[in-house]
Amino acid sequence: MVILNAEKMVLGRLASFAAKKALAGEQVTIVNSEKAVISGSRDDAMAKMKIRLGIRGKGNPEKGPKYSRMPDKVFRKAVRGMLPWKSSRGKEAYRRVHVYIGIPQELAGKAFEKMPENTSKEFRRSVELGALCRLLGAKW
Repeated sequence: MVILNAEKMVLGRLASFAAKKALAGEQVTIVNSEKAVISGSRDDAMAKMKIRLGIRGKGNPEKGPKYSRMPDKVFRKAVRGMLPWKSSRGKEAYRRVHVYIGIPQELAGKAFEKMPENTSKEFRRSVELGALCRLLGAKW
């Protein structure tokens, strides 16, 4: 079982690392998903998320399509995008990935796995996933 802390980690890099671990057959747990970082300004990140979620006038707002704006669900969807989803191998790997907001009590005392150095980076302009999700309307 691999436990990863998403605090100050780049969303895409951490998602690809988690996808590789899940494809290798390991159980992957990601905590503090709301503290993952997306590079760029807040406005740029907001435009990217609106496009990604399909919020740009797609369908009927009352009937759908409806996408989750919670940080754990958005993070899990990013991991899914890096898996071969249409194969049974990718679907089984996706079932091995668990993402949490904050740190659950059952994982509080356990050690986190160290990430490769290129997954944590200081950006001049960046926004946390939790702040971005709150701007999109998430409540937790």
